Amino acid sequence: MIKYTYVLIIAILAGLIIAAFPLYSSNISQAIFPNTHYDSYRKGEHIKDHENTSINSIPKSDLNNDEVDAILYIREEEKLARDVYLTLYEKWNLPIFKNIASSEQIHMDAVKQLIDRYGLKDSVVGEIGKFTNPELQELYNKLVNKGSKSLEEALQVGASIEEVDIVDIKKYLSKVDNQDIQFIFNNLIKGSQNHLRSFVSTMKKYGITYSPQYLSQEEFNRIISIHIETGQKGASHDKRG
Repeated sequence: MIKYTYVLIIAILAGLIIAAFPLYSSNISQAIFPNTHYDSYRKGEHIKDHENTSINSIPKSDLNNDEVDAILYIREEEKLARDVYLTLYEKWNLPIFKNIASSEQIHMDAVKQLIDRYGLKDSVVGEIGKFTNPELQELYNKLVNKGSKSLEEALQVGASIEEVDIVDIKKYLSKVDNQDIQFIFNNLIKGSQNHLRSFVSTMKKYGITYSPQYLSQEEFNRIISIHIETGQKGASHDKRG
């Protein structure tokens, strides 16, 4: 009887752990880019308008040319990150590339909300590794070539991509006034900072020391010192430069 009770308790505990795992995975995805639905991405669905009420609660404003450029460029830049990581995952079979590629898809979908909201023409090409912007096409080719040489260089490519994302999004944030764009972009920055920490942490496990390529050492140290960042739950009135 005692043995039966012991086995039953073990079975119940195992069931609780298994049941909790999807929730844990969902929480990780929420932390990388909040206010999105992990299950929707996992099933291959795009984020629907009703699934992100935060942006819908922000009034629309007329776009200037800088804001149009910002939305279209960042949309393709997030695709570059996703495509590079998917390609490097195929090469090295390291889970971090697949996991962060999933988050980059969520980032792409978030920016797509802005494109749909303002009736812009999406510049993203459906094929992996293909880009409308010739500079991003050239950069993709360069990064995949470098990341295919060794696992160390692949991880360094990942970290450098996140640095570039942070720098570029902050640059565009200094030129935009619309609160919905600020809201999305500020959350993208936090997501990229989380990704940067993940790459640096993984490199550390492999005995690789990473030095910032695009961020100042001071900014890099600040980002690395934070455990994890979650996104805003409402509109931001602040602009980052």
